[in-house]
Amino acid sequence: MSEKHKWIMISFSFIIAFLLHLLLFATAPMATLIMREMNLSYASFGFIFSAAMVSLIIFRLFWGFISDKVGYVKILKVALPVSAVSAMLRGLSKSYIQLLFSQFFLGVGLAVVLPCLPLLVKEWFPEKPGFSTGIYISGFAIGNVTALGLTSYLLELTNWRTILLIYGFIALILSVFWWIFAKSNLKTRSNIKLKNFIKLFKFKQVWILTFFLIASMGTYDTLATWMPKILEMKGFNKVFSSFLPLGFFIAGPTTGFILDKVKSRKGFIASLGLISFISIINLIYAPLSILILCLFLAGFTSISMLTVSLTMPAEDKQLSPYAGSITGIVSSLGNIGPFIMPVIFGFLIDVTGGFQASIITIAFLAGVTFTLGSKAFSN
Repeated sequence: MSEKHKWIMISFSFIIAFLLHLLLFATAPMATLIMREMNLSYASFGFIFSAAMVSLIIFRLFWGFISDKVGYVKILKVALPVSAVSAMLRGLSKSYIQLLFSQFFLGVGLAVVLPCLPLLVKEWFPEKPGFSTGIYISGFAIGNVTALGLTSYLLELTNWRTILLIYGFIALILSVFWWIFAKSNLKTRSNIKLKNFIKLFKFKQVWILTFFLIASMGTYDTLATWMPKILEMKGFNKVFSSFLPLGFFIAGPTTGFILDKVKSRKGFIASLGLISFISIINLIYAPLSILILCLFLAGFTSISMLTVSLTMPAEDKQLSPYAGSITGIVSSLGNIGPFIMPVIFGFLIDVTGGFQASIITIAFLAGVTFTLGSKAFSN
């Protein structure tokens, strides 16, 4: 295929990743408005985000298995419109239950993204899997920045329902472009069957990657969901929460470049664990100037770990033939973190009346998991 179409497809990976986080995190700056309108506790609002995590956990296994069988282009032709319609239905929700259901079906569509993007990288950029993974990882970051920053601005101009409808319509436009322009010659004659799919759970690497994703996604998604509210509770402008996804954005291509150049993982992962722990703990009492740096480092370290984890299935010779299925497994189980941690974070605020215990919990999740997990890698 042409060099031009190569860049069209990698651009698609960036835009799809962008929309995934735009749609998932758009409700974060709306916390106060939604809680007031629907009379919700902190824990109940946290479950709005977790509702999408339920379907992500369930359907990433399914999408991962199917993507290896029929190809990522066909799967995304179905999943992207489902995501767009569900995203728009959130803005039409008249009750908390309706909002939860629309979030659940949003997750059904978005669950396809992580299993499919490594397959796109495998086909179009096999010579630089780290860097090309970093490109779409940076798309997640820009989506997150937009969700936290632009949404906060738009809330001054219109209501939260209109904003969710607009974001859903953007996703619908992307669906149309994917149907028209997306192409693939990647062979889908994967010999993986259900019994062989189950055997993938016996790979040690699968479980290491799963725990890394539980910690990295659980840490980042929880902070992204709650930092606008935490900054508000500390008396700071919640727009400063955008420094978290800024670290996310820098982490994708930077870590991808490092992974393509340096094959040793142990020291790099251990350092991510230490820096992550220190930066998150300091979110409790740090003054604004230091807090901004800590937000950046928290985003950088958690997403660097995500980049490491998503690169491995495509570049590892043992895992590569089943890259879609393995990414589906680890990202599905990895969503246990984003599913339970936002609720626990909110619950601890309800119980203690402050956010300190919540921050400490997140710091230990990232720091301990990354540091201990690094011991599984050779120097």
